[in-house]
Amino acid sequence: MIRSNVSVATQFAGLQLQSCIYNASGPWCTTKKELMDIGQSAAGAIITKSCTLLAREGNPTPRYFENNLGSINSMGLPNKGYQYYQSIAEEITAKFQKPYIVSVSGLSLENNMRILESLQTQKNIAAIELNLSCPNVVGKAQTAYDFPQVVKVLRAIAPLNKIPIGIKLPPYFDFIHFQEMAAIINQYPIAFVTCVNSIGNGLLIDIEKEAVVIQPKGGFGGIGGDYIKPTALANVCKFRELLRADISVIGCGGIKTGQDVFEHLLCGADAVQIGTQFMSEKATCFKRIVNELQHLMQKKGYHSIADFKGKLIQA
Repeated sequence: MIRSNVSVATQFAGLQLQSCIYNASGPWCTTKKELMDIGQSAAGAIITKSCTLLAREGNPTPRYFENNLGSINSMGLPNKGYQYYQSIAEEITAKFQKPYIVSVSGLSLENNMRILESLQTQKNIAAIELNLSCPNVVGKAQTAYDFPQVVKVLRAIAPLNKIPIGIKLPPYFDFIHFQEMAAIINQYPIAFVTCVNSIGNGLLIDIEKEAVVIQPKGGFGGIGGDYIKPTALANVCKFRELLRADISVIGCGGIKTGQDVFEHLLCGADAVQIGTQFMSEKATCFKRIVNELQHLMQKKGYHSIADFKGKLIQA
């Protein structure tokens, strides 16, 4: 039961969300029907599949595998092209009154600029999440690990300010990389960062078949779920410490319970996205996780996420 005296509402990038929990770009957000299902759920916002200039089929199948600890995928950005997600924005926002966020992964700076310039003209799009961290496109490196290229990208998109733009980051592991990336982001009008995308180029093995579990890239793919929660929490915590106060942090990685959400918020996240668990449980996961978060907050005597957000005790 959702507890009316315990609010999980939040705001980031000027957006108001009745729930701080919504979907990660990736699972079940490619078609209008899938996006409608998210809208009808307890998710606080709706984000699309990362879109490219033109529609893509993505990598060969099988390209997704899940076990009790998480998932591996090498989807390769299957999507319907940015114009599709732009064209359904008005209908979806009118029906659900939730922020509609378009994820963009244009495969080149030129393509990203063309997509972003077009999306900026659509008033029903609440925000844009620019994906600089997809590890599963053959022949394409993750932009966010190339710091000079990140500077080039952020400099190019800086004049586009009609709609808030955030960036989705890969996981970083060294303090110097946190510091260098944060210093770059702090120079530009970025509204939010999403931490983190999957850990790139992991490998899972089927011991019975003595074979990899997915086909693309020789079985290499992005790792999600329980496997990455400590890394995701570290990235949320460190970027919240290093970024300008006006840049929001969205947590993503290893969230399948209300406690997991609480930990991300405690590290400083303003909202969270759910990927692997959403893939397996579909849109019913949002109501369950909201209820679990509210129950935990009530148990601790918290009435809103502001009571504990960013208040992690560190030695």
